[in-house]
Amino acid sequence: MQIDNTILTKLEKLSHLRIDDSKKEEVMQQLTEILGYIDNLNELNTNELDSSFSTLEGGTPLREDVPCKTDNIGKNILSNAPKSEDDFFIVPAIIE
Repeated sequence: MQIDNTILTKLEKLSHLRIDDSKKEEVMQQLTEILGYIDNLNELNTNELDSSFSTLEGGTPLREDVPCKTDNIGKNILSNAPKSEDDFFIVPAIIE
């Protein structure tokens, strides 16, 4: 699949990201390469594999669950949001 300006514009809108005009060509090329890699993966025959197949013996290693006490964690999280107000995310209305 080839990523063009139309698809990139839709992706920008859906993700609420703005891609600088000077980098759009590079991003389109990178996304096209990623989709090409996924197409290669789709060609693999996985019919004989068990759905719980893992390359790690004993399953996935778990990390220790240690609580983190930080006073400004909420502000750090909300700083990544496109819109926030009074410690809440502001999102578009989806129900009329």
